[in-house]
Formats: sequence, C-alpha cells, structure tokens
Amino acid sequence: MSPTAQSLTDGERLDWLRLSRSENVGPITFRLLLERFGSATAALEALPELAKRGGQARPIRVCPAATAERELADLARLEARTIALCEPDYPQALAAADDAPPLVVLRGQAQLLRRPAVAIVGARNASANGRTLAKGIAGDLARAGYLVVSGFARGIDTAAHEGALTPGPGAGEAGAGTLAVLAGGVDIIYPAENGRLYDRLLTEGALLSEMPPGREPQGRHFPRRNRIIAGLSLGVVVVEAALRSGSLHTARLAADYGRDVMAVPGSPLDPRAKGCNGLLRQGATLIESAADVLEALAGSTESFAEAPNARFEAAPMVMPSSQEQLQATDKIMELLSPSPISVDELIRQCQLSAALVGTVLLELELAGRLERTPGNRVALIA
Repeated sequence: MSPTAQSLTDGERLDWLRLSRSENVGPITFRLLLERFGSATAALEALPELAKRGGQARPIRVCPAATAERELADLARLEARTIALCEPDYPQALAAADDAPPLVVLRGQAQLLRRPAVAIVGARNASANGRTLAKGIAGDLARAGYLVVSGFARGIDTAAHEGALTPGPGAGEAGAGTLAVLAGGVDIIYPAENGRLYDRLLTEGALLSEMPPGREPQGRHFPRRNRIIAGLSLGVVVVEAALRSGSLHTARLAADYGRDVMAVPGSPLDPRAKGCNGLLRQGATLIESAADVLEALAGSTESFAEAPNARFEAAPMVMPSSQEQLQATDKIMELLSPSPISVDELIRQCQLSAALVGTVLLELELAGRLERTPGNRVALIA
C-alpha cells in the first residue's frame, strides 16, 4: 500500500462514517467533499448549506454522531472493523476505482486483503458441470497465491468460495483463501442455506461489505456489491451467465476499471452460456482452466494509484454570488437530462469554469437532483 496511507484517529473514523452515511453522499461525492474541505468534519458542517444552495427545500439528513457510534459498537461486538479508503489495509486495487466505498466493513482474516485477487462469478441456477469447473478453477487459483473473490450467492459463487477453501492434493497444501463481498451487512447470511460456508469464511476466509451491520440485502444493493467485486480484482472470470445478469454487470464494471474480463464458453443451446459467449464475441479471454487465467493475468500488475492521504488538503471552494449561482445553475440545468453526459462535455458546452461547474454539480447532487454514473458522467434524477 502507498507509503502516504495513514490510519484514522477514532474521531476521524467517526466523522468519515457519519459523512458516508449522510443523505445523498455517494462515494464520488465523498471524495469531492474531502478534496474541497480537507476533512470529513468540515464537510459535515458544510452539507446543509450546500444542499440548500442546490435547491433542496428541506434540511439534508446528516448522520447523527450517536448513530455512527452505535454502528461502530455493533461492529466491535461482531469482531468486525471498518477500513477507510486512506488506510494501509484498504485494498489497493479497489482504492483505484473512482467510486470505491469510503469505508468497507471487514469480518474474518484481514491479511487476505493483501493478496492479488481474481473474481469468479456466474449463474445462481448453475449446472453441475459449471459448479465443478468453478470450484476447480478457484482451488487452483487459491493455491497459486490468489485471493478468490465472489458474491456469496448460490450456484457459481458458492462453488468458487468452496473451491478456494479446499486443501490441495499435497499434504497441508492450502489455498490463499477467499473473500465474500456481501450485498447486506457482514452479519447477514444470505442466502440462509450458506450458513456453514459463512462460518468457514469467518475462520478461513473473509467477508466484506459497505453496508452497516443488520442491513438486509435488497435488489438495489447488488449492483453496488458488484462494483466492489470488480474493483477488488485484477480480473473477473464469468462461468455461466444469462444475457441479463448481475455477472455480466460485474464484467462490464471490470472492463470500465481496466481489469481483465474472462469467460468460459458454453453450448449455444444452454441459456446460461449466452452471457459468456457474448462476452467472448466482445473480446473477453476464453477460459477453460486456471492455467488460462494465470496466463491472462501474467502481464497484469498491481500498479494502481496510491491511496488517498488521510489528511486531505482543502482546495478553495468556489462560492459564487447569488446571481452567479442562479445563472450557472440555470445554464447547467438546461444542458442536463436523465441521459448521462460527461462532466468534461458539460463544461465545454456551458463555457463556465471547471471549478464553478463542479460546485454546482456537487450542490445539485446533495440536493438529490443529480446522480453520477460510471465514466465521470452525470444525469438528472427523473
């Protein structure tokens, strides 16, 4: 990890958690706020005024200190911990993603996060052959020193976790382990049938989430989980996937992050093979064994960007006059729509300074009127 990485103090950790749990503060907005104000403490103080300037009629909901304190106490009882984006133990590959969570919650073996990671994902209704192949590839990759990352779902995910936990044929030959990225809190076992696997991961692997403990997984949480799986990994291997599936979403995110996308081919008569075959037509690497994965990753390195420093240096916040604010907001709102546009293109078209555009966009997002999408793009919330 970067030599500039620093551990947070208890007070800083509380404020980082409060800011990350506050209304309309997504991961990209979190970074922008720290870059603008230099600390989570200062950003928390600025939130109400920023949201008001963005057009929010009611006060923005800022996470109370007592709520964050209870969450940290709950995690301590679970023997879980938070790891901040700026800290040495935060996975370097994930930190390189622009939408990486400001904090992740970890339960299990923290040292596994230092391993280079490969994701294996696929269909929940996987075939017996697909599960066997995923399990075998995962075991071989783990014994080659890789951390196998997956999403703890039934089917291919479960097979990958189990394969990475299976000792090799040699006496005492164990894998590097496996990490389950959960859509809910780290204390929630979903699906319930994976209870025994969950217990094994606590002692032999690890579980990671960006959600608070006790949070039940919901449909909207799974795409957020998928971006963490993709961001953690040097590459993503897809073993069986329908044309519209979370596994393909993970693969697309991996491609956006510049990571290797790999797929196992299948029969065109099997709907579970259509997603993988489609990826192969689009240029994914064909995979039949762990050796193929190792060959594909041979040129990959972990030369990711350095982790952000815990002590951000605040950039001057552009606070336009009321008249300038109205004019800039009107001009930007004319150009925005529910279809995403890149921020660079928005700046070019509105002919305002990047600092002023950035300020207006930040205020609109905190007011709940704007959302950010991958590729530094923004769109109005319909």
